[in-house]
Amino acid sequence: MINKIARSVADALAGVQDGSTVLIGGFGTAGIPNELIDGLIAQGARDLTVVNNNAGNGDTGLAALLKTGRVRKIICSFPRQADSHVFDGLYRSGKLELELVPQGNLAERIRAAGAGIGAFFSPTAFGTELAKGRETREIHGRHYVLEMPIHGDVALIKAEQGDRWGNLTYRKAARNFGPVMATAARLTVATVHEVVELGDMDPEHIVTPGIYVHRVVRIDRQATSAGGFKLAA
Repeated sequence: MINKIARSVADALAGVQDGSTVLIGGFGTAGIPNELIDGLIAQGARDLTVVNNNAGNGDTGLAALLKTGRVRKIICSFPRQADSHVFDGLYRSGKLELELVPQGNLAERIRAAGAGIGAFFSPTAFGTELAKGRETREIHGRHYVLEMPIHGDVALIKAEQGDRWGNLTYRKAARNFGPVMATAARLTVATVHEVVELGDMDPEHIVTPGIYVHRVVRIDRQATSAGGFKLAA
């Protein structure tokens, strides 16, 4: 019987290796799998390459992972924000490598990995610092830059609902990078707030089919303030 439900976050993250490339879903504070990030911190893997839309907020979640010093490189679109002091300190001191990728290219590079596309040309970044040293090509009178897919060893994503086969649905903006990241990793781990019986999810509403998901762990829903901070129960 196929049952991808893990008993705990620790079980769901078992086997994550040093040197892994970890795709982490989320956009700003929406859809960040904080419980899995905290679990990865506890798990202890180091020398990681992290792929996310930004570089963490405040001192929790992704910022907390960066603060451990176990991330070697981050690939993202928006590394600097008003509360990105952890990233700023590490980057300015030379302790963290940054690969800056325009947001659309970031999503497409991940999608390309999941779709088996070897590389693609994009007009974004042509003529800028981001295109230096990269292959370019003129196609139908327009200039393009060669972009390579981003493959993950692990994808950590946050979903809303799942079943024991790993089928997933998401809640509104929390969907963001999760679906493409799930297809691009060797090991995809998802948190859900609700585990349902097989057949209870409308097939038309399933966003990520279970074929892309390896482990699912249920977590409690935590209320947050308007500023995104967790409220005490």
